[in-house]
Amino acid sequence: MDALLLDPVLDMRAAAPLKAALAERRGKPVELDASKVQRLGGLCLQVLIAARRAWHEEEQPLVIGHRSEAFTTALRLFGATEQFEYMNSNGGIQ
Repeated sequence: MDALLLDPVLDMRAAAPLKAALAERRGKPVELDASKVQRLGGLCLQVLIAARRAWHEEEQPLVIGHRSEAFTTALRLFGATEQFEYMNSNGGIQ
């Protein structure tokens, strides 16, 4: 499984590089490491949700392994916890 360490600040400036990094890994199993994330903005969240859907459609796993408290809190505040909480081995929701 290919690993991708997410940047500490996932703001508007980080969205395009995040999208590019995910596009390079498309079609392969990916584990995202959110352990260093200090701030998650809405645009990067949209990129992550789109990636989750794309991987699910391709029946490839996309999982978020380690998560910082800030990342987990941001997901909760955006109301997006369920988008990533119950990811199965295909990257889909159980």
